[in-house]
Amino acid sequence: MYYSVPRGTKDILPEEALLWQELEQTCRDIFRLSNYLEIRTPIFESTELFARSIGKTTDIVSKEMYEFKDRKGRSLTLRPEETAPVVRAGLEHSLIRPDQVTKLYYIGPMFRYERPQAGRQRQFHQAGVEVFGSADPLIDVEVILLNRQLFSALRLKGLSVNINSVGCKKCRPEFRKQLKDHFKYNINKMCADCQNRLEHNPLRILDCKEAKCQKYIELAPASVDTLCDECKGHFGAVIKQLDYHQVKFVVNKRLVRGLDYYTKTSFEIISSNLGAQNAVSGGGRYDDLVAELGGKPTPAVGFAIGLERLIEVMKKGTRDEGRGTQLDLFIATLGDKARELGFDLLIKARQKGRSADMDYLGKALKTQLKLADKLGAKQVLILGEDELNKGYGILKDMKTSKQTEVRIDSLEEVV
Repeated sequence: MYYSVPRGTKDILPEEALLWQELEQTCRDIFRLSNYLEIRTPIFESTELFARSIGKTTDIVSKEMYEFKDRKGRSLTLRPEETAPVVRAGLEHSLIRPDQVTKLYYIGPMFRYERPQAGRQRQFHQAGVEVFGSADPLIDVEVILLNRQLFSALRLKGLSVNINSVGCKKCRPEFRKQLKDHFKYNINKMCADCQNRLEHNPLRILDCKEAKCQKYIELAPASVDTLCDECKGHFGAVIKQLDYHQVKFVVNKRLVRGLDYYTKTSFEIISSNLGAQNAVSGGGRYDDLVAELGGKPTPAVGFAIGLERLIEVMKKGTRDEGRGTQLDLFIATLGDKARELGFDLLIKARQKGRSADMDYLGKALKTQLKLADKLGAKQVLILGEDELNKGYGILKDMKTSKQTEVRIDSLEEVV
């Protein structure tokens, strides 16, 4: 009897895992260049942490969380996102203080119960950064530029920035009032989710993807038109710097993030090579969350990248060529004597930091060379009995097909 992978999850097989390794390592390298340090939190937390931070009326909390009771009856939840756990850990271990800038990044699995589709699973992975302690608009710009630097390093194409400001506690009440006034006359013609959101969280209506709701959403008031002077100045400074750094962006007045804690800057990175679910990264400010979770008032900003969606973009070939080969050296052997020598050289090559492999099935030389090509080997060392009897091996460059005879006493130095 064979078992199948649970719905909404997937196995990452070796060939695709190479893309994951490249993506995760590139994230670590790029984040580290900007002085972000890694943090790792448990995959489950107190349910109340997410209900309090994300918002009890959001789809995530009301419909999508994997909640369970432990043996003592405590309510725990598999993390649906990572910002709240990072804030919790930062406060618990005194990493977050209002008088210093703290830069953190994370990479790991998240869990949401929703309809599986391309690039969206019930167990999915995110990489993201969180910055605490600065209200400077330049930090907003830094995290957006960090996205651009990462995607550039991955050679991705067809990406653009959507940006908006959702205001703050001072100006958002007026925006909420205008939204409720706008939608209340047609709310009965809209979907059930929008009808529920009107009373509890009208901003969420702007995030609805239902076709019958779109014509009412398109005519809705815009948050940028109700911003207070502080929010307006902050947003203007962000836009000015994006222009200066030649970032392609669109001010999307309908853009709101799916979590209640966002304030001021809100943004998404959009791929033209995905379907309706085309956001590969998103984030913004959440200046009130640290205080909401028990800390001192501390401004904060961050983003999260959907790694599954990014992998989809990478697999579709929507990036420049140039991904490196996977193996430095393949050793092809014929005969027991050659096999023993080849294995010894293989181990020594690895000890010197070269990626290397060989055939362990006694395949024909032609088959071994095909395997070397499949593995993307840069070089193949051919060790046959006839060659060894004559005192040399053959080193083949797989890109140029050039073959060079190498004396046995020089083989170790060469590999």
